[in-house]
Amino acid sequence: MSTVTTLVLLHGWGAHGGVWTDVSARLGDRIAVQAPDIDGNGSLEDAVDRLAARAPTRCVVAGWSLGGQLALSWAHRHAAQVQGLILLATTPRFVAAPDWRHGMAAETFGEFAAMVDADAEAALRRFRLLETRGDFRARAVIRQLDRLLAARKTADAAVLARMLGWLRDTDLRVMLPAISQPAMVIHGDHDSVVTPPAADFLSARLPRAHVEHIGGAAHVPFVSAVERVCALMCRFCNDS
Repeated sequence: MSTVTTLVLLHGWGAHGGVWTDVSARLGDRIAVQAPDIDGNGSLEDAVDRLAARAPTRCVVAGWSLGGQLALSWAHRHAAQVQGLILLATTPRFVAAPDWRHGMAAETFGEFAAMVDADAEAALRRFRLLETRGDFRARAVIRQLDRLLAARKTADAAVLARMLGWLRDTDLRVMLPAISQPAMVIHGDHDSVVTPPAADFLSARLPRAHVEHIGGAAHVPFVSAVERVCALMCRFCNDS
């Protein structure tokens, strides 16, 4: 039996902990799993500290997209607590910059933020399409994602806008070499929201990381290739 007692799963923007239902069902007989809803009040660091306060003293933290950024910050801020990191479709910086070509164009991000302000529900629908675009099972993945997220309401528009601000402002590149925990980076090779070079950057800069590319998957590899991703996560937890 693994020495890992708990795997904490952190959802991405516009989602909630229920997005991990299928993953939890597959892993729950071997690993204790928690999938909290992220409290979007305050700063990203405030949210990380609240998550850490509710989690066990030792755990593996897995994060998807924005949740992966929280996982990285958690590992840096509370290093003794985090036994290992699993980063799914994660980037250290979401928005492009002159020295960061692997992010969303600032103009495109601004247009999406304006859409969230004007009609959050329409923006969420648009984002689901972006998350699954290019996936070899796109129609099935978006149906499954919709089913998982329909279980309960997502955050209200004000919180969605605040968490979108986290994505706009967060840049974790400088801290990566100081995150010494074992890390596994899982990334769909058809991801157009966070492009694969961002995963390669993470695996190169984190001192103890390796990358697993998921063929044919877009931004939601834990839905598109749930069996493979769960096998990778279980193996990582058992080896950490």
